[in-house]
Amino acid sequence: MDNQGASGAGITVQRALELPGLRSGLPEVVAGADRLGRTVRWVHAGEVPNIASLLKGGELLLTTGLGLGTRPAEQRAFVRRLAERGIAALVVELGPRFTRLPATIVETARAAGLPLVQLHREVPFVAVTEEVHTEIVNGHYALLQRAEEVHRRCTEALLGGGGIPQVLRILADFTGNPVFLETPDGQLLYAAGGSEEVGADPLQIWEGLRGQREDGPPANGALIDVPGGGPGSASVRARLVLLGVSAPLLPVHRMAAERTAGVLAVVLMQARQEEELAARGRGDFLTDLAEGRISAEAAPAQARVLGFKPGAGPLLPVVMRLSSDLGPSGNWAVLARAVAEELSAVGVPALLGVRPIEGRVPLLLALRSDTERTAVADRVAAALRAGVERAGLDRAGAPPVVVVGVAGGWAAASSGLRHAAETAAAAQGLPDRPWHDARRLDIDLLLWRLRGHPDLAAFVDRAIGALQAHDTTSRPPLLPTLETYLAHAGRKAETARELHLNRQTLYNRLARISELLGTDLDDPETVLSLSLALRARRHL
Repeated sequence: MDNQGASGAGITVQRALELPGLRSGLPEVVAGADRLGRTVRWVHAGEVPNIASLLKGGELLLTTGLGLGTRPAEQRAFVRRLAERGIAALVVELGPRFTRLPATIVETARAAGLPLVQLHREVPFVAVTEEVHTEIVNGHYALLQRAEEVHRRCTEALLGGGGIPQVLRILADFTGNPVFLETPDGQLLYAAGGSEEVGADPLQIWEGLRGQREDGPPANGALIDVPGGGPGSASVRARLVLLGVSAPLLPVHRMAAERTAGVLAVVLMQARQEEELAARGRGDFLTDLAEGRISAEAAPAQARVLGFKPGAGPLLPVVMRLSSDLGPSGNWAVLARAVAEELSAVGVPALLGVRPIEGRVPLLLALRSDTERTAVADRVAAALRAGVERAGLDRAGAPPVVVVGVAGGWAAASSGLRHAAETAAAAQGLPDRPWHDARRLDIDLLLWRLRGHPDLAAFVDRAIGALQAHDTTSRPPLLPTLETYLAHAGRKAETARELHLNRQTLYNRLARISELLGTDLDDPETVLSLSLALRARRHL
């Protein structure tokens, strides 16, 4: 592959040959004439046989040929090593060593695709080096100026009231390609289109990109970190993704993106700080209300300051608990924004807060009457879950738990929020539902509070210990059969249908369960005891 091509990181071999220093040597290209567009990163002069080991690639090597060797094998090896190192070109000054380059050297260079130039007049190598290096530095300075111009335009856009979308569009126009802003874990935040020649929508391009991102950035793209200012995972707040769709990505494009990343870091930091502080403030108020640190009499005035102005109807407390692996450092500002936008479609006044330490999202809703509690709870639960999904915080196998408390006045809201928060913790691990009614989980809440007490573990062991021991060594497991049977209140036909069993197989399993436990599954007291043991088992 041709090294770097016309990437803009230096000057081309062709340009170096046109400068006065080398031009005065009457250069003749004897191999690789079709590769003079290669980029010269630096110039090096040397005469030792092992010169290739001293190079990094991209150099224009000047030599009089003293290190080329006298035997054809040595000359071939010398040229091959330079080609493998990836130098831009080999320039040999004719003179005492060679009056004309040997055919062995020329043929090897042609076979390796290495540009080979012979100079027919002597030139001062130091003058050539200074001249080419000056050109390279001037080229870098020009790139810096272009990148700085993009940075200036982005800054002016923000000062003029523009936001992140406008900044990304400026960068996309400069690169002539689509530009994407994503979260550190790869969730798309915004896509800006580039050149009008690109037929595909940026989102379609992003969809095609997703499957190529497992092993790092795509070959025709670049990832630029937007700094977060924190330690560890918090050191990256977002990422810019550049893709060379309609035009190749040049070093100046990456330079401009790196400067743009600094601008975006400031914007994201400020926006999140404001939003997260506001959301945490509302969460602190709701927590203080739940814990009794704010009285029912003082609560309405404080809520109005936070923008919550309910009518004369009852208040409905709701608490959502997220997966425990989100942690306090999760993207709570984005979550609060997404949930608030989803809740706006519900059509009832809401006071939404976040509690990152506990992993909770508490809120109060203003109802017109008690009769709309269920209907509002359905819509609110759906909005909460949609907000979590939009924020990219949903976790496979650990869906959010939504608990709806008892509706009432401000005094009831205080106890209702506390009850809902505790019940949300107890409901983790229960079968997933759109929302849980706090009034129907009091037994689970009690068992959850007793989860560390040895008497509860002893009770579970006495009630279903034999069945648990059976399931660890034998198949099929019988605990699922018992759970389904009790969930259907002993109705065998419904139990068999849900377990996809025929009647006789179910009867055999129930008989085996009764035998192992030494109990009668038709006895009401036994059924109650087993039901409690199975519910307690989830909390141990």
